[in-house]
Amino acid sequence: MSRGRGTGRGEGGAVAGAVPPGRLRKAVGTHWYAWTMVAPVVLVIGVIIGYPLVRGLYLSLTDADEANVERHIGMNHIPATYEFTGLDNYTAILGDGVFWGRLGWTVVWTVACVGLTFAIGLTLANLLNRRLRGRTFYRLALILPWAIPAFVSVFTWRLLYNEKNGLLNKLLAGGGIDAVPWLNDPTWAKLSVIAVNVWLGVPFMLVALLGGLQSIPGELYEAAEMDGAGPWQRFRNITLPGLRGVSSTVILLSTIWTFNMFPVIFLLTRGGPGDATEILVTYAYRLSFVDSPRDFSGSAAWGVLILLLLSLIAVVYRRSLRKQGEVW
Repeated sequence: MSRGRGTGRGEGGAVAGAVPPGRLRKAVGTHWYAWTMVAPVVLVIGVIIGYPLVRGLYLSLTDADEANVERHIGMNHIPATYEFTGLDNYTAILGDGVFWGRLGWTVVWTVACVGLTFAIGLTLANLLNRRLRGRTFYRLALILPWAIPAFVSVFTWRLLYNEKNGLLNKLLAGGGIDAVPWLNDPTWAKLSVIAVNVWLGVPFMLVALLGGLQSIPGELYEAAEMDGAGPWQRFRNITLPGLRGVSSTVILLSTIWTFNMFPVIFLLTRGGPGDATEILVTYAYRLSFVDSPRDFSGSAAWGVLILLLLSLIAVVYRRSLRKQGEVW
């Protein structure tokens, strides 16, 4: 019998020349139920986020404004007349000092808010991680700013900062100190918005870091104390390394949120006085919804640049964590 008419099976019974299933096909075949459950969520997110993102990217490459976009006036339909301009918007933005000025203040605002929020949250988390009377009450009180809607908190702070009738200036007047122009002086306005954002951000940082502290085994502190390690040595060699995973996550999230923190800036100062507290995202909003004529293409280009900057921050931060041995 000729060997050429064999069964064609190799070792292990595998069909000769058969292509092994791909990783994606294997994953779908194994976890088909999970993929089925996740698919609707992915589809909705794709529509809600994907379409505006693509639309904004397209508009950033045109000269669209309120005078040449498609619009309806009564029964009349006016078609769009804007044209494709390529990277002209990006060239104009990057060549203008306005962008770099807003970027500089946005970086200062983000670093100051995240740094202060982390330091205060870590301090409070260490205090509340100890056994003290009324600990539950203190935890609830410190989480309260997180439970209140942000716009309510900002309007409350706006009343407190009122130069003539605000509570803060009344307290200063009681001590013989002149009223402070909290929101009318560029320097004081910057300090004021930072203070409000830190007040709003501390509860999240506190809860996250407190959870991280409670996951550190108490035996490590007991052993270090028996070896003669002081409070600072225990904090530096046990607490900080134990919180490294939690800290890396909350710092990144806080950076992204603060970089795009629209409500605090817009509701408290609207970017003022002048443009002293204007950050990138509030200026992009101003171009599209406040200034006339409304510049939709320019605002979209600013939005794309903000997205690229945040993506760059995330990538650099992730690489720095990998160099330190962290997996993220």
